[in-house]
Amino acid sequence: MTRFCTLAGALGLMTAPLMAQEGLSGTKTIYLLEKDAKRHEIGQVDFADDGTYAVRLHEHLFEDHFLSMRPFKCLEGNEKQWCYVPYPYANNRRIDSADLTDLEYDLLFLWRGASDYGINMWNGVYYSLSFEANHLIGTLNEVDMDVLSAPPEDGEMRPIKSRDLHEADPDSHWLPGLIIE
Repeated sequence: MTRFCTLAGALGLMTAPLMAQEGLSGTKTIYLLEKDAKRHEIGQVDFADDGTYAVRLHEHLFEDHFLSMRPFKCLEGNEKQWCYVPYPYANNRRIDSADLTDLEYDLLFLWRGASDYGINMWNGVYYSLSFEANHLIGTLNEVDMDVLSAPPEDGEMRPIKSRDLHEADPDSHWLPGLIIE
């Protein structure tokens, strides 16, 4: 099935039945996971049959902060805060079995120490998504979010490249995992 899903995505074939087979239809819940697998429900994703989606964060769970001259919504941890970074440029908000990048861009975060004064864009968090048993699993990567400081060139909808992602040590982060189910 994986080979067919990749071929279907490459050929631009309808992927709605494949998305349903992968368990991605209707409303699913987004959780961030601590190292001990404790879950923090942060929102929901509504998946349409055509592969489009809409993310709805539970904003009431986030604290408002004004950091480095910008507003951020952050989850509060004992030692770290996880601040949501809305992707500021064009995003089709469409996924298929072979390409989950648009959704990855809608789940960007920055971390900061709980007592830090500002925010450092090089503390970016990018969850690489993959299908696993009717849900999506996000593996934490570190990324310098300065790549998003200037608008990408016309037609470039994905300025974060694989070379910008660095595998993170899950033991060094408060929320090293993400699951959508």
